[in-house]
Amino acid sequence: MRYRRMPIEIESPEQLGYSTIRNNLAESSFSDMCLADYGVEADVGRLLLPYGDHLGAERLRRLIAGDSDSLSPDHVLVTAGAASALFIIATSLLGPDAHALICAPNYATNLETPRAVGADVETIDLRFEDGWRLDLERIASRLRPDTRLVSITYPHNPTGSTITPGELEALVALVESHPVARLLVDETYRELAYGDPLPMAATLSPRVLAVSSMSKTYGLPGLRVGWLTCRDDRLMETLLAAKEQIFICGAVVEEELAARVLEQRSVVLALVHAKTQRHLAVVRDWIHGHELFEWVEPNAGVVCFPRIRPEIAIDVDGFYRALLEEHGTYVGPGHWFDQDPRFFRLGFAWPTEEELAGGLEGLDRAAAGARSAA
Repeated sequence: MRYRRMPIEIESPEQLGYSTIRNNLAESSFSDMCLADYGVEADVGRLLLPYGDHLGAERLRRLIAGDSDSLSPDHVLVTAGAASALFIIATSLLGPDAHALICAPNYATNLETPRAVGADVETIDLRFEDGWRLDLERIASRLRPDTRLVSITYPHNPTGSTITPGELEALVALVESHPVARLLVDETYRELAYGDPLPMAATLSPRVLAVSSMSKTYGLPGLRVGWLTCRDDRLMETLLAAKEQIFICGAVVEEELAARVLEQRSVVLALVHAKTQRHLAVVRDWIHGHELFEWVEPNAGVVCFPRIRPEIAIDVDGFYRALLEEHGTYVGPGHWFDQDPRFFRLGFAWPTEEELAGGLEGLDRAAAGARSAA
């Protein structure tokens, strides 16, 4: 294993220090929430604290599996956030002799863990000019006999784009036609679709694995509860063995609290969607016809990936420096995702309305100053 600290972690707001940021537009989740904000009772003083079920609390797994006819609680493995689920999958399926096709830009862990285990990582690059659309023909043309994993993130981080159920089903069929490849769908933002959500990916085939968590949609990253789903019983044994060798089981308290939130899923999601749509409208009004910035409007999630227009002469480094130092505003710069620095991830559902408005004003002022200095 060759570990490398990722820029997105080194430069994260929690590492930089929240007190140094006035308008935090760098987050990729819904607002950090208290359990009480969702009306969840958190009195766990009398909760017994044994080693938990190694798969995860059965009640929690049942809530995650939902009402699907094809997905059962035994197809759910609860993990310490989605990051550990991605780690378990990559280390279970990949190695130095394995080829992985991964769509990019992407959340960094989806790329870095396969690289750390020595896999032959090939990216399928999504492009602004194509509306960040997934090119199924390109994926088909890049499959090799040694391809072990095709990895996508939809709804997408950092762009907020998504795919149709038909496109997802076509991709599943493509992977099923390969002798050994599996499809990984990071569906962390699935419940934050602006219309009907995609089906839970693991319900479509035993060759599909999916990952999600309580962090992004529910605004509860401090719970450190995520999960993976997989209908291949034999592979699930391997994934469970990996979890047991890393941390045996999850925290009983955290899994209990996550279950209490998911028991009120409909109420929680109504609150989350309402704020997300209000804030999206603010960003839409701000960027419409903007002289300096452009975007592909997101259709899911809580992030978008605007860019400084390529024809604009601007001091990009000066823009980011002034944005934070002079205007107290922080965004996720393009290099977090191995993209041109003119791009930046803007998280619009984490800040308050006042902080969002202040951050957008900071973007305007920083860009105007950097343009005049170019």
